[in-house]
Amino acid sequence: MAMNRTALVTGGGRGIGRTIALKLASSGYDVAVNYHSSAAGAEEIASEIIMLGRKAIAVQADIADPEAVAAMMQTTQAQLGPVSLLVNNAGLSWSGLFQDTDYATWRRLFTVNVDGAYHCIQAVLPQMLHEKDGCIINISSIWGLHGASCEVAYAATKAALVGLTKSLAAELAPSGIRVNAVAPGCIESDMLHELGEETVRSLADETPMGRIGSPEDVARVVRFLASADAGFITGQVITADGGFTL
Repeated sequence: MAMNRTALVTGGGRGIGRTIALKLASSGYDVAVNYHSSAAGAEEIASEIIMLGRKAIAVQADIADPEAVAAMMQTTQAQLGPVSLLVNNAGLSWSGLFQDTDYATWRRLFTVNVDGAYHCIQAVLPQMLHEKDGCIINISSIWGLHGASCEVAYAATKAALVGLTKSLAAELAPSGIRVNAVAPGCIESDMLHELGEETVRSLADETPMGRIGSPEDVARVVRFLASADAGFITGQVITADGGFTL
């Protein structure tokens, strides 16, 4: 028997995550919108989802903290039911020369971007294994595939998610659980604009499609990977980058 259509989207209160949460709700999912500090944004998205006729909650947790993740999962299951779709979207970015990357920054990026995904997957996996059904989607980055100057720490975490995705997909496929990743390119977000407007314009010019991507461009790929149409797709990393990495 298929599980409930309940999605947990980490970092769902802002940016790409909020668009993913809304897109999944419009596709029939009840959604737990995780946030770390952007409570107002998460509550707003949850309200919008409820207006779409789905159930939704905003649930706070620092995904780097396994106890917080366990509490988040308990709250989600109590209010929405077992999680059948996990979208590991929450993450931190940092740009700078490698020799200027102190160890505390390096560890914090890995703790959130990689360990956070680990904690969330471990939290949903027992129920998915019991049901022999489920879907996990990790949000990586083209920098995790392509590499970029001054993005060593961030790119290393996103490359780790690619390895996690492919290996876990092989391990879980016999249990009916699919694991895929989306690698966004240059997407309209606060994170992107932290690079400066001149850099943003340059990145748009370097993109064959001639523009910066939108959160909607990423959310559509997530929706597809979560759908029955992608039922035979696992272990894949789908780029949504307008041809940037061609």
